[in-house]
Amino acid sequence: MLLSISSSNPLLLHSHPHLSSLPHFPSSLLISPLINPSKPKPSTIKLSIDASSSPIPPSPVLKPTTTPSPSFRTKPPKDINILVTGSTGYIGKFVVRELCRRGFNVIAVARERSGIRGRNDKDQTLQQLAGSTVCFSDVTDLDALHRSLDSLGLPIDAVVCCLASRTGGIKDSWKIDYSATRNSLVAGRRLGASHLVLLSAICVQKPLLEFQRAKLKFEAKLEKEAADGTGFTYSIVRPTAFFKSLGGQVETVKGGKPYVMFGDGRLCACKPISEEDLASFIADCVMDEDKACKILPIGGPGKALTPLEQGEMLFRLLGQEPKFLKVPIGVMDFAIGVLDFLSKIFPSLEDAAEFGRIGRYYAAESMLVLDPETGEYSADKTPSYGEDTLEDFFARVIREGMAGQELGEQTIF
Repeated sequence: MLLSISSSNPLLLHSHPHLSSLPHFPSSLLISPLINPSKPKPSTIKLSIDASSSPIPPSPVLKPTTTPSPSFRTKPPKDINILVTGSTGYIGKFVVRELCRRGFNVIAVARERSGIRGRNDKDQTLQQLAGSTVCFSDVTDLDALHRSLDSLGLPIDAVVCCLASRTGGIKDSWKIDYSATRNSLVAGRRLGASHLVLLSAICVQKPLLEFQRAKLKFEAKLEKEAADGTGFTYSIVRPTAFFKSLGGQVETVKGGKPYVMFGDGRLCACKPISEEDLASFIADCVMDEDKACKILPIGGPGKALTPLEQGEMLFRLLGQEPKFLKVPIGVMDFAIGVLDFLSKIFPSLEDAAEFGRIGRYYAAESMLVLDPETGEYSADKTPSYGEDTLEDFFARVIREGMAGQELGEQTIF
């Protein structure tokens, strides 16, 4: 086995579940039949500027001085407009599909080239987001996002943000997990949104990585926004591992290779949740007032599983004798130490060192609620949701392969 660390192949173990790259693209707009040309555009409102501190040059944070109405929850879904950013990301596309299924008017912001390394063109994106109004724009450019949304002439009731850095690199984390996510809030609030559902990550409760710090900074901003007395609310969703991120070894084990794990396979555990179940939970957060102004950790059904238990489950489904390859965690510590040293001499290597730290984090830290009283991860305190199980997912991948579940850059083995 060869472990490599590079900026194009970051070390990740079983969960960097919210990664989505957003390079700059020229913005354009496609409007679906949802738009009513005769409907007047939202009236002009006065804006105030909140220049919050950030490790990157801040853009203005615009707040309507008029109080948005939270009464959208009293309306039927067909009369509720929901803005979704990160709509072509791995979870985002499931969220768009679920919101459309529930009858909401979904405005999905997408890049002109989406997917891993921009492999999907506009037509493929429109097909992927069928049922929504697709707005081609650039969420990293606030002015462009304003122009694109203004062209629609639609008010916004709520925002669902599924944005996240694809790589977890230092600059990209702040560009996407903070700045672009902040732009989602600003653009939605400007058009009247009174609620935002944020797809965050359970790992931010122990922030050792740059993307975690960026996410926490925005979470704090949401809490501050909700405290300003305008009636704005939020729901912060912190999921555990996704099924896709645990399925990377199914094909190799099926072909007779050993299941690779760090240490004895018991260093960490998670309660994985399916993409469909997570999308359903996020959709619940739009209308459920009991989930407003709360941080919501969420996992899938069943017990927490260690990598060892995941491997044993896979061998059992394949009808094979278990065969494991145990990698000392010190291998990663050594590699990270070397990269940290070299990055001080060659700053261009700082992201490679960060990728190593990401891999090390997921190799040793559980994706469960961190009990503040004990300082230990707790499966019992990690809520469960949905019905899909990892065992069913493994069985399906054994039969059908990982088509549509490609890991792209998010892999270590």
